[in-house]
Amino acid sequence: MIMPENDWLPAVFLGLMALSFLVYAILDGYDLGVGVLLPRDTPLQNNQTHRDTMIYSIGPFWDANETWLVMAIGLLLIAFPSAHSIILQALYLPTSLMLVGLILRGISFDFRTKAPSKNKTKWDLTFKAGSLLATLSQGYMLGRYVTGFEDTLFGYSFSVLASICVTAGYCFIGAAWLVMRTEGELQIRAAAWAKKCNLLMAIGIFAVCVTNLTFNQTIMDKWLTFPQILIMVPITVLFACLFGTVHIYLTKVPMKNDVGCWYPFFCATLIFILCFIGLAYSFYPYIVWQKITIWEAASARNSLMFIFVGAVVVLPTIIAYTIFSYRVFWGKTTKLNY
Repeated sequence: MIMPENDWLPAVFLGLMALSFLVYAILDGYDLGVGVLLPRDTPLQNNQTHRDTMIYSIGPFWDANETWLVMAIGLLLIAFPSAHSIILQALYLPTSLMLVGLILRGISFDFRTKAPSKNKTKWDLTFKAGSLLATLSQGYMLGRYVTGFEDTLFGYSFSVLASICVTAGYCFIGAAWLVMRTEGELQIRAAAWAKKCNLLMAIGIFAVCVTNLTFNQTIMDKWLTFPQILIMVPITVLFACLFGTVHIYLTKVPMKNDVGCWYPFFCATLIFILCFIGLAYSFYPYIVWQKITIWEAASARNSLMFIFVGAVVVLPTIIAYTIFSYRVFWGKTTKLNY
């Protein structure tokens, strides 16, 4: 479908919303992954020190990372209100569960970090549970969205698969973040976690791609007809290189002088971007798959122009703040002081 002449605003807002979701998936993805990976104590090992360091590594960033989710949902509501109604109505329950998970994370973080407590371990486990609930909910919502909210066995099964794959992806980028930000025994443990999640993520992406291409003729035609099929070869090779090289690097952690500690996180970020671009290409120009396009769902153009002026101011401000905060708190993790 070709964009109507001189009707560029819906496409621009789709791009802004997509950017917000992508940045959220990367930034909040790693801190959700760190939360899921928090190790429990065992009879042979007390992991409280490692849990503290993991929490310290995301402490300056995790709350601000969720700003991008607010931005994305706000753009969906304001720019595409009819699509917002359809999506939120179909995803009411998993959205509620996700919010419960995010609330649990916020409460447990403050109580275990900012207030003296004898129950730090319980708050750590609450943070872990909230992170897991949020990641599973987000994955399930993505699966429901990708299948066009089909109330079929395939639709629900695919959503469960997506929830597992998204959780594995978040754990992978979270472990990669820890490899970059920590040292010593915790860095070695993070590399081991990343290797396992790297494999799970690769299997998950392959399974999702095959399922989508097999059961959706429209998407199959988009990818497997000429000349689009020629793009599949370099993309497949790139994915193989990313998963393969990061696995090789992780087997050698810790490297001398911590050389290349950023590489796993870089690969995870690039994988997220490639998956997101593939998803966007597959579903464009629909904002709800095969139900409503971005032009059909868009608000009045005068309203969009007014909102666009505000977005031009707000979005660079958020980007600048994000860059500034990461620059200030960059480097290996140290203890948080309040």
